[in-house]
Amino acid sequence: MRILLLRGWIHPKNENAIKQYNNIQFAIFESVAQLDAIDLSQYDCVYSPSNEIDVSKYPNTVFIFGPHLLIDKWRVFNRQNAAYIMLSKWVKQLHINTPGNQISFYDIPFGVDTDKFSEIHPIQERTKVFVYFKYRNQSDLSIVKDLLNSLNIRYKLFDYHAKYNEEEYLCYLQQSKYGIWLGAHESQGFALQEALSCNVPLFVWSVSNMKQEHSQNKQPDEPATTVPYWDERCGEYFLDQAHIKSTFKCFLANVDSYNPRAYVLETLSIPVCEQYFINTVNDMKNNIKISM
Repeated sequence: MRILLLRGWIHPKNENAIKQYNNIQFAIFESVAQLDAIDLSQYDCVYSPSNEIDVSKYPNTVFIFGPHLLIDKWRVFNRQNAAYIMLSKWVKQLHINTPGNQISFYDIPFGVDTDKFSEIHPIQERTKVFVYFKYRNQSDLSIVKDLLNSLNIRYKLFDYHAKYNEEEYLCYLQQSKYGIWLGAHESQGFALQEALSCNVPLFVWSVSNMKQEHSQNKQPDEPATTVPYWDERCGEYFLDQAHIKSTFKCFLANVDSYNPRAYVLETLSIPVCEQYFINTVNDMKNNIKISM
């Protein structure tokens, strides 16, 4: 598959993923003005992560946008030959019923680097514990700390807002028996998925609403989650503070039996996510043929 990629801002993790896609050839162009001089029939689609394009000028070409283009820009390319990438189902659900919307939304993640974020030691040989804290109320963190202290569990804190070194994070993951995750809503959640890719089971205090994010940015009152990609192999998660002790007890009792890396390999690996992208392009090409 050949895709024309409009250079613009793209999340570094997303960029790393598409650079490793083996069955998609990306050709880069620098500006929208170049499009008129390119034979678009040589490409399966045009992909623009963050810049708008007037797709009405190219009705027989598939355009895929996102996930970094501002929501108020969608009207510019509200046509049947345009699609927008949402990173997960819950995010797609927020926008799919927008009045007057004609654009197609697809929930596809970008691949996790499972070669870099891999298991070095079996869980029985790992002894460390970490807490990951991102955009949640400090009082919630205090509750987690009190729980761990009451059980004499030593841990390392990774604070997203305070920043941390990724190599240090990776090294710690590969020595961790498990992690406790205290985060806000995530459209994909690379750091969490990278922990799972290292085969580290997680105990997650998830949110249920975007308003639970504790930051300077006011969030809407909309359903949300910290774990858009998850199954029972990943560990345990809960929503209500009242369930923290009972859920943690269950988690510790089963910590050696989870297999989060298997879930990531099946659902979020580079080859799997590349196929999601290919399927999206092919589906859009079929839509254009039907409408012509």
